[in-house]
Amino acid sequence: MRLEPFTPTQLLLGIDVPELPEVETIARGLANAITGKTIESATVLRPVVYPEPVRFGKEIVGERIAAVGRRGKFVVLSLGSGRRLVVHLRMTGRLIVQRAEATDSEPYTNVVLGFRDRTRLCFADVRRFGRMRLVEPEEEWASDVGLEPLSRAFSFERFSSLLDGRPTPIKVFLLDQRRIAGLGNIYACEALWDARIRPSRPAGTLSKPARKRLHISIQSVLRRAIELRGTSIDDYVDAQGRRGGFQNVLSVYGRDGGACTRCKSPIKRTVLAQRGTWWCRTCQKH
Repeated sequence: MRLEPFTPTQLLLGIDVPELPEVETIARGLANAITGKTIESATVLRPVVYPEPVRFGKEIVGERIAAVGRRGKFVVLSLGSGRRLVVHLRMTGRLIVQRAEATDSEPYTNVVLGFRDRTRLCFADVRRFGRMRLVEPEEEWASDVGLEPLSRAFSFERFSSLLDGRPTPIKVFLLDQRRIAGLGNIYACEALWDARIRPSRPAGTLSKPARKRLHISIQSVLRRAIELRGTSIDDYVDAQGRRGGFQNVLSVYGRDGGACTRCKSPIKRTVLAQRGTWWCRTCQKH
């Protein structure tokens, strides 16, 4: 099987998990665990890499991990040569750091990168939707990815201008990774609840006060989720195999029929653009 090089556009739409807080948590854990290490071996057990497995292995062995970061929902390993190893975890992907002699290897491992200090990075994915790609230094691989919502570029004025004239429901707009990077179903629902905005409201019709509330809510919800190391509902764990904690404080997501923590009305689940959407019809009227 020959894997074609993915572009962000091919992976940005659809599957949401993990989202920005989960990917940020994984990237921070990897940065602490593998920055400065040199890759001594590369084993590709399933064809989820680009370039093809033999060439991938030859090109990545000997590379040093210069830094680990995140772009949207992508984990980005910056290499000493200037290239980057870009990883998209999709629904069930995991990046786990282990000792080389560990006997309890991560199930469904697709790729193993061994380091000279006898640790290893396992890329595991039961559904095999995740991808790894080596990106050349000059390649503009992330040109389709939108604004980072926790960056200085994500000012209120810039956010508001993105909404102008948009008839798209605000919940659907927030999921468009070409506009805002990293938001998925969980945090779009949570931010809209926090800002008291109806998910089906056309984005361009939001008033200036509503836009300000939403701008603040997006950032505050994401920051709190990062503090709690993300949301573990299904498969997500961090680079050390630990679950997140934000699932314990969710206000609306996945709480169909539960009481709204603000007004005690029942949380409703509806569908927008084929996506489950949880919200409070009392608190989020406008």
